[in-house]
Amino acid sequence: MYSNVSKSYKAFNVFNILFLTLIGLMMFLPFLNVIAQSFSSSSAITEGKVSFWPVEFTLINYEYVFSDASIWRAFGVSAFVTVVGTMINLIATATLAYPVSRPEYVGRRVIVLMVLVTMIFSAPLIPNFLLIKNLHMMNTPWALIIPGAVSAFNFFVMHSFFKQLPPEIIDSARIDGCGELGIMIRMVTPLSKPVMASLGIFYAVSHWNSYMSALYYIDQPKWWPLQVKLKRMFETDDISIDPGASQFSDLAHTSPEGIKMATIVIATLPIIMIYPFLQRHFVKGLTLGAVKS
Repeated sequence: MYSNVSKSYKAFNVFNILFLTLIGLMMFLPFLNVIAQSFSSSSAITEGKVSFWPVEFTLINYEYVFSDASIWRAFGVSAFVTVVGTMINLIATATLAYPVSRPEYVGRRVIVLMVLVTMIFSAPLIPNFLLIKNLHMMNTPWALIIPGAVSAFNFFVMHSFFKQLPPEIIDSARIDGCGELGIMIRMVTPLSKPVMASLGIFYAVSHWNSYMSALYYIDQPKWWPLQVKLKRMFETDDISIDPGASQFSDLAHTSPEGIKMATIVIATLPIIMIYPFLQRHFVKGLTLGAVKS
């Protein structure tokens, strides 16, 4: 009987590996096609010769992207929103989640309930638009940062993590005369690196891929994030010519697809490069934050 169970378990593992490998390939192959097109010539892309390997290898598409100041300006806006926004997100989420995770604070249940309500019911677009306008944040990067300073889902993950911290550590710090802010900075934050890394990735990816909010609140091209710039590029095959990239004007009009693919690769690389450094903390943070003590 044990032998039959063992064989079934091995067969199930083999099926899981094959199934997940297939799912992984389905997700990776389209991106591989994008990379191949970004390094292929305009004629190869137009004739549909490119699959998963560059055809008539060229770097002209990347030369255009690196020479286009409007793309780098959009890249800079996205980088600012991602870095500053993630820092604000983590600080706001931690300073809200920590107090309500301690049983000695009065009114914590009411605050948790208020956050839960925002998770279930979201404000309509028009009131949000009027609020952003009255706060004079239209056509500024702050319109992409401040409204989403605290995510309800991430708040509950961090709240659950903080509840698992040993109360003896916090009590001993109080006995030694450390204030609440000092406890938060010196004791709680160093112990919270896993959950901070996990939620930091969530917030950073959300900011980097910010699209709808930019369409609603930003109509000046100089403040467009990279995702909106990509959207504008894909709306038409006539790629706009920046003065710094005028030498590529023929390429922009005859082969916009390669330029688009090169821009997609550049827009995707930052998140892909950051994730491996935080993967260990990411997995640990999700595990600890998801288990309630």
